[in-house]
Amino acid sequence: MTAMDDGNRAVQLRTVAEVADVLRVSTMTVYRLIRSGDLPALRVGKNYRVRQQDLHDYLSAGVVHAERSNG
Repeated sequence: MTAMDDGNRAVQLRTVAEVADVLRVSTMTVYRLIRSGDLPALRVGKNYRVRQQDLHDYLSAGVVHAERSNG
């Protein structure tokens, strides 16, 4: 789904189910992330939509780097 932001730029929106599929978690986990404020979302009627950029930012913030052993 595509919507327009304040600057009339196209914004890609994902449903909770689509976000769950990308993250490989249940939809309940996505709802928990949204309700906790960890994953920003838009309310559309009774449903949530997540901007593609917000999902990207969430994933980028969760990246961890494994330590290399020097042995």
